Amino acid sequence: MPPFIPPALRGRRAKAIAIALPIGLAGSLIALPFTAQATASSDAVISEVFGGGGNAGANLTNDFIELGNAGDAPFDLTGWSVQYLSGSPTATSKWQVTEIEGAIPAGGNYLVEEAKGAGGDTALPTPDAVGTIGMSASSGTVALVHSTTPLACLTAADCAADSSIKDLVGFGTTVVRETSPATGADNTHSVSRDAVFTDTDNNSVDFSGSTPSPRNSAGTGGDGGGGDPSPTPSPTDTTPGDVRIHDIQGATRLSPYAGKSVTNVPGVVTAIRATGTSRGFWIQDTKPDSDPATSEGVFVFTGSSTPQVKVGDSVLVSAKVTEYYPGGKASGSQSVTELSGPTTTVLSSGNEVPEPEAIDAKTLPRAYAPNADGGSIEPLELEPSKYALDWFESREGMLVQVKDTRVVGATNTYNETWITTKPEQNPTPSGGTVLTGYNDPNSGRLLVGSLTADQLKANVGDTLTGTTAGPLDYANFGGYNIQATTLGKVKSGDLKPDVAKPGKANELSIATYNVENLAPQNPQSKFDQLAQGIVKNLATPDVVSLEEIQDNNGATDDGTVAADQTLAKFTDAIKKAGGPAYEWRSIDPENKTDGGQPGGNIRNVFLFNPERVSFVDRPGGDATTPVKVVGSGKKGITLSASPGRINPTSDAWKSSRKPLVGEFTFQGQQVFIIGNHFNSKGGDQPTHGVFQPPTLGSETQRLSQAKEVNTFVSSLLAKDKNAKAVVLGDMNDYQYSTPLTTLTRGGVLTDLINRLPVGERYSYVYDGNSQTLDHILVTPGIHNPGYELVHVNAEFSDQTSDHDPQVVRIK
Repeated sequence: MPPFIPPALRGRRAKAIAIALPIGLAGSLIALPFTAQATASSDAVISEVFGGGGNAGANLTNDFIELGNAGDAPFDLTGWSVQYLSGSPTATSKWQVTEIEGAIPAGGNYLVEEAKGAGGDTALPTPDAVGTIGMSASSGTVALVHSTTPLACLTAADCAADSSIKDLVGFGTTVVRETSPATGADNTHSVSRDAVFTDTDNNSVDFSGSTPSPRNSAGTGGDGGGGDPSPTPSPTDTTPGDVRIHDIQGATRLSPYAGKSVTNVPGVVTAIRATGTSRGFWIQDTKPDSDPATSEGVFVFTGSSTPQVKVGDSVLVSAKVTEYYPGGKASGSQSVTELSGPTTTVLSSGNEVPEPEAIDAKTLPRAYAPNADGGSIEPLELEPSKYALDWFESREGMLVQVKDTRVVGATNTYNETWITTKPEQNPTPSGGTVLTGYNDPNSGRLLVGSLTADQLKANVGDTLTGTTAGPLDYANFGGYNIQATTLGKVKSGDLKPDVAKPGKANELSIATYNVENLAPQNPQSKFDQLAQGIVKNLATPDVVSLEEIQDNNGATDDGTVAADQTLAKFTDAIKKAGGPAYEWRSIDPENKTDGGQPGGNIRNVFLFNPERVSFVDRPGGDATTPVKVVGSGKKGITLSASPGRINPTSDAWKSSRKPLVGEFTFQGQQVFIIGNHFNSKGGDQPTHGVFQPPTLGSETQRLSQAKEVNTFVSSLLAKDKNAKAVVLGDMNDYQYSTPLTTLTRGGVLTDLINRLPVGERYSYVYDGNSQTLDHILVTPGIHNPGYELVHVNAEFSDQTSDHDPQVVRIK
């Protein structure tokens, strides 16, 4: 399965970052409660720090500290201060203090002017507070403190424990920081947050180097690059400015106006997001230019404030141009050009909105993304006629529409559904789109979200009939998407769960099934549905190799590692569903060493039907003892321990599940089964991201894991070339990947999924791509095995797990 992502971390703007809102705050100046530095802030934060004022090359004359307020009420600063500590503090180092007063406006900024340097020619906007701190341009720590007394902490740990610290930013090489220091600060660059004041308590994620853009509580600010900052116009100024939306968007992925303020940008409101923490509205220019690379739409971000406009309003917007990176810049996502901190003037209402641009089978180029040899595609000129990602970027924020499209990714719990605009592109028999290789990620895929109250419940192969239309947006989960203001209707494709062929008396049937973090705390319905899958859809296999069985208290992190209660509840459910009285074998992991959901201690488990197959128990297997092959072909081979684990102390298995090896006998025949769950793809750069082609960083560990398993199987065959072994489980990679080709190296294993037609090679659906992460492989001693992929989950909106099981039958 993909990396564990708590539900709270989903949502449009906070698709990787949760931003909490104050509850019921409105009206006049309110003193908000402060929180410890170790807790992400939902209101006041440090939004920008610049220590290069007056230094060589700098235009601004002064250092500054800028505060931001993500809340929907003013933040009272009575009794507060900002404080500074050098980047390499000693036992005698002292925090320097600037007292502040007044308030940070809701959704706005507050500017603290600090020491003036010898150079520069541009003054800051009128500051809200003035201090004399001379900060380093490259390394230091700034804190927002609910006190005017100098702090005493000199280490990151001590400062994290000081409850008077509301927010703390360390940059450069400083030792006092939240998680890791921000980078990019120098004489001409500040470190700054994004427009929504994202706060994850990791300075390196939340801040990036940028052109200084000081902004005060009145909304006045500039880019710091010379000249006077752009003033915010009064509401009575109804003259459109010189800058249009296509000028702001530009012909690359980054706005030429990023970090600058723009005045009276004209447009008509096309859609509104009025709920959540990322409220705002889209505007589109009714007088487009002739450049196909420049978008005519843009999102106006109002934070937690509900937009006071209506669809069809003709408006002028004055704001700061920002590049927002969903998930943070370090995630590798592309950015969204936005207007933040807006002042909006409504000129008229009831205007027609631009006609949405249609996307059909011929619209998007076959090629998905330009090749930057693994580098960033941000500076490249857009070529919308050549690359799908460029086409989408050139329509960012504009109205688009699709009609009568096929569903290729079932509706998830966030009411998101994947469709294809290219129905003939690598189709599966059930109507999905199969992933055939790294170089062909299927350019026709597009995610549909919803700004309406309508709830979809679509399966793969269904049709989203009629018109689905809305502005084109981007998120780090899924990439480009339609935020639908008009949503089509679902026409069923009548997809039914598969049912495996029943095995014969002389066939040993072995299945693999990732049951997705199964724990006793799960609802009984999950156990019952999984049990039905084992009994009905898989036809009660003789052996089931399970992945993601959690310990007895699930995600509770208290040192529990045993999973007997989880397995007893599951085997009881199987028996009640009409299945056999399965027994199980497993090895409890050491606490918090096998990855997965924190506290869950997931592991691999064998279920087996003792009426059909015998498990050969051999003592000695534990969490850290490696299993060995003992004996030779003439005298017979055995395992040193059964169950056992493959080289569990190897770095290959660090924070990852260790393969479980068991020795079985069936009708007098010896069979070795190896259950696997390789490390996840977490940390890989996204397919739709800024780095092309993306770097698959997680593959390195899976490659090491594949080598370990291949070595073990090779040792087995070296002692008995006819040994019957089945290697199966969630390998978290594709049949054509380097880890899988390494796993089969030397001909020791055959991956059975490759015997299926290309369009049927999938057990998982992610981002609208049908793909395989799960595999069953066999040694040469197993002749003519029967093999089935059993699709019961991945293509359905109502799924018990995110993986489909599969089964092999051996005569």
